[in-house]
Amino acid sequence: MRLMANLRRNMRVAVLTGAALLSGAAQAQTAVITADKMIDVLTGKTVDFPAVFVGPDGRITSIADARTVKWGSDVTHINMSGKTLLPGLIDMHVHLDGPADIGGYRGLEFTDSFWGMTAVGSAQAMLKAGFTTVRNVGSSNRNDIGLKQAIENGYATGPRIVPAGYALGATGGHCDSTFLPPSLEKSGKEEGIADSEDELRYQVRRQRKYGAEVIKVCATGGVFSRNTEPGQQQLSERELRVIADEAHQWGLRVAAHAHGAEGIKAAIKGGIDTIEHASLVDDEGIKLAVARPRPVWFSMDIYNTDYTQAEGAKNGVLEDNLRKDREVAQIQRDNFRKAHKAGVRMVFASDAGVMPHGLVGGQFKTMVQYGMTPMEAIQAASRNAAQALDREKDVGAIAVGRFADIIAVDGNPLADVRGLESVDAVIKGGKVVQ
Repeated sequence: MRLMANLRRNMRVAVLTGAALLSGAAQAQTAVITADKMIDVLTGKTVDFPAVFVGPDGRITSIADARTVKWGSDVTHINMSGKTLLPGLIDMHVHLDGPADIGGYRGLEFTDSFWGMTAVGSAQAMLKAGFTTVRNVGSSNRNDIGLKQAIENGYATGPRIVPAGYALGATGGHCDSTFLPPSLEKSGKEEGIADSEDELRYQVRRQRKYGAEVIKVCATGGVFSRNTEPGQQQLSERELRVIADEAHQWGLRVAAHAHGAEGIKAAIKGGIDTIEHASLVDDEGIKLAVARPRPVWFSMDIYNTDYTQAEGAKNGVLEDNLRKDREVAQIQRDNFRKAHKAGVRMVFASDAGVMPHGLVGGQFKTMVQYGMTPMEAIQAASRNAAQALDREKDVGAIAVGRFADIIAVDGNPLADVRGLESVDAVIKGGKVVQ
């Protein structure tokens, strides 16, 4: 009898506890987002009639079937009937303080603080285009860090920013100031420029000290710098390893601008996390990327040349830079196809700033044109990017525990990926922002 009484008492406690938990869960829900369909980038499947519940911290508390689940009048209903939900998109290579319509020496027309002001509009354009998280890989005056702080404190509107502060590089390299004569050179090196392992290690620590959440380094020459060639290696494997080891010690990941085959291989061997551009990668570099135990990601901007070749000269871009752009463009696109086919991990990267920030959604069609399925292209801008950022608990999927960063589009982007070029609604942290 005592055993039965104890059992009944325990069952009553369990029922009461369960009711309390359900009540607490209901109270924790402040919004519900419903739509006709939802793309689950973790499973690669489409979910019909989702109901995504959001808590007061802006994170997803549960996902249910909108046809059967109920919610109270105190829960804000964000109705996206007739639309498809996707996770907020992630662009892994942007320059928010770089207006695309100012190139070459035209930049000398403006005062130093001008660039930070333009970043505010660029951030708004990215958010409107559906990109709720961006990785800003290098900026002057730490404009990306200041803008991140302004957005987080409600003084500006924009995506979540993973800032790099100043990019690191060698004297005279792609990340150095190469457009000015010696008479205008600053006393001492430009911020981020280093020419020894100790100097590079110091620069990693310095960027982190002042707010960098990722380290950007230039391993090779580039297209839009002066007196450098894209294939030209500018830091050694050992120097790149010093940067990667120091950053990893502090819990940061590293992005390496690397067009040339030798620089790409040095960066992969040196432990760099993402290879930016990867334009001239060779077969050996692709094999290294696939085989390396610590994941490495290719971050290839294969769309922006459509803009730069059409508008670059008008914007003041020098012919030498346009020449390099022409020489690299198709090779990069063909290598994108080759790397993807070989199984290299890929993330979405636009190099916005070279092209207008609001047009980056156009890259999805180019990624599909060069070998990806629509789902793979979407995953590159969501699931994969979150993995490469080491932020899978926060962004990159519509999943319980992550921020309710969600976009809504008409139609089915898995049938026509160009639907992502025009986003109908943007939700950040459970609130409609566009």
